[in-house]
Amino acid sequence: MPSSSDRKLAHVALLPSAGMGHLTPFLRLAASLTLQNVQVTFIIPHPTVSLSESQALSQLFASFPQIKHQQFHLLPLDNPSDDPFFEHFQLIKNSSHLLSPLLSALNPPLSVFITDMSLASTVIPITEAISLPNYVLFTSSAKMLTFFLCYPTLADSKAMDQLDEMDVIKIRGLELMPKSWIPPPLLKKGNNILKTSFIEDSRKVAESSGILVNTFESFEQESLRKLNDCQLLLERLPSVVAIGPLPPCDFEKSQLQLTWLDDQPAGSVVYVSFGSRTALSREQVRELGEGLVRSGSRFVWVVKDKKVDREDNEGLEGVIGDELMERMKEKGLVVRNWVNQEDVLSHPAVGGFFSHCGWNSVMEAAWHGVKILAWPQHGDQKVNADIVERIGLGTWVKSWGWGEEMTVNRAEIAEKIGEIMGNESLRIQALGIKEEARKTVGVGGCSNKGLSALINMWRKF
Repeated sequence: MPSSSDRKLAHVALLPSAGMGHLTPFLRLAASLTLQNVQVTFIIPHPTVSLSESQALSQLFASFPQIKHQQFHLLPLDNPSDDPFFEHFQLIKNSSHLLSPLLSALNPPLSVFITDMSLASTVIPITEAISLPNYVLFTSSAKMLTFFLCYPTLADSKAMDQLDEMDVIKIRGLELMPKSWIPPPLLKKGNNILKTSFIEDSRKVAESSGILVNTFESFEQESLRKLNDCQLLLERLPSVVAIGPLPPCDFEKSQLQLTWLDDQPAGSVVYVSFGSRTALSREQVRELGEGLVRSGSRFVWVVKDKKVDREDNEGLEGVIGDELMERMKEKGLVVRNWVNQEDVLSHPAVGGFFSHCGWNSVMEAAWHGVKILAWPQHGDQKVNADIVERIGLGTWVKSWGWGEEMTVNRAEIAEKIGEIMGNESLRIQALGIKEEARKTVGVGGCSNKGLSALINMWRKF
């Protein structure tokens, strides 16, 4: 019988999309595959949007020199977008025809290609043309995947005309989610860029070789069952494999040393961050700062008022104000740099996370057993916040709406931070979720078995 070293190695190429929310799970998947003796080639769209993306890629390749990487030079757009991340999606899509010679030239030949769900509509036809199996990494929740896959049916049906009278989105009698959770552009009549992309990508994802989701069985049991038991009534649906939570890697270390945390009591600090793409208004930034001071809790706050980190040039005093900055020093640490959440959430002093509920943040909080106060800002984040609340990882203040809908005042912020930090039952539940998250990616766990089965199959391609 051949030894494991004699077996054919799978060669997998990965293509992420723009932004840390899309890049981070690809970095962790690359590391996980490499540790399981898979040869990985990372396709890097060039140029990247943010400094944090460039740094994260450099850290991956320094830590895993066996991972090969190929630059994918993007063609310029004729009509640049106001949103640098969305523009990058379009750049990759418009340049996707250049992938074919790049992928065909890789040696040894590829077994499998894994792409981001937001690139599916243009990348999957390329891989189909060269007979290369293409899997999709869905970088959100399984619940959001159910909506994503059903959306073309909704957009093409009379249900879209009846949305004004509906409170809950239903397709063929299947109740999906409240209308208020859906990003507003997807509910508008007529076409817009987000809506068109969502429809095109969803249809192609359904034609992929399989869908990988950064989630785990005990966290999203109902949604995973709907997806794999044909409850969505779709004409075609490939297998959906939960492979999460993708564990944070040792190379994910921030340049900023948060020694301040070492002097704080266990579980006493709330970490405040709204992700790499959320820029709060100046008024909301200052209300948030006042709310943190009023709460009486210790805190680490990552301040962001620009979408792209390369544009964050103004000092903290200019954003927050000198007087408030001075008052915050007593119990808080305020930073403007990119801070890796792994450094913060893994620290024993951190007992709460005031978050936008991006899916990576949810999975990281689950991994470390840190309870969440959810304040969704855009995209899939209301769907994610509902999962957090249902599973017992945190709470969601639904009356705050989407991030830019209203300015939440300091008194409400202080009250909700006080409630989450003082909630002992949530702390215990979060620790139980942490145990489940570690177990599922360990030997014999559901996610571990799912990824291992895929790798064994890829070795035969």
